[in-house]
Amino acid sequence: MVEVSTDELYGEKKTRMDFKFIQWELRDGTARLTLNRPPHNSLNTEMLMEMALALESLHEAPHLKVVLIRAGKDSKSFCDGVEIPEYTAARVFQMLDAFARVFAASIEIGKPIVVAVNGQAVGGGCELAAFGDMVIATPKARFLQPEIEKLGMFPPFATSVFPYIIGPKRAMEMLLTGEPLTAEEAVTLGLVNKVVRESELESTVEKLLARITEHSAPVLAIAKRAIYEGLGMSLRDSLRHSYDLLLNELYKLEDAQEGLRAIKEKRKPQWKNR
Repeated sequence: MVEVSTDELYGEKKTRMDFKFIQWELRDGTARLTLNRPPHNSLNTEMLMEMALALESLHEAPHLKVVLIRAGKDSKSFCDGVEIPEYTAARVFQMLDAFARVFAASIEIGKPIVVAVNGQAVGGGCELAAFGDMVIATPKARFLQPEIEKLGMFPPFATSVFPYIIGPKRAMEMLLTGEPLTAEEAVTLGLVNKVVRESELESTVEKLLARITEHSAPVLAIAKRAIYEGLGMSLRDSLRHSYDLLLNELYKLEDAQEGLRAIKEKRKPQWKNR
């Protein structure tokens, strides 16, 4: 790994995808972002900027279809959140700005994001899991936001995202008490899609990635937009918005026409990702 200085990251001078705190691999239609700061993958501003830059680079990778976020094999936790020195008055603005870039990129890149959680997801780590479009966890996973209890401050991303995911009353309980959710509770609340045994995590995730990468990249991106952009709308407006995306964007794609031809010709479609 090549060490990247904070000045290079903030100056946008970095052109190579060589990182200090994450591993970044692009293959088989999948971008794999591995948290690589063992044992607990504590977040600092530089690590968050690395994640943001990696995700933002996918704007220039139309052939990639899905993102996987996971912890490295030497990790004891998925991520135990932002390390304490980043909360100081001198550094907190840069940390929050970097976190906001990760959040914005996770939405704007147009790729579905799969998160694999084996171990604790605490604070900022829990928020990273919440950014995922699909989350696969093991029974070892725990999800908690202890900022109010431990630090005397509230987590801004969690207070915005969790009411949408688990509802305002459970979000209140989770954030105000700091009590952890087990993996099974997280499934019940809709934070996690599936819980599998630790020995089955990798194979389950790979099967999911393989299924997603069978599809057209721009169709996946438009479908993700339709889901998230419709969240804040009435049902009537959400339907109109989906119709608009379908008729005015999706039908202009070569892949949409290829899908129709393939059905008529009784063959498997050959996606061109455009």
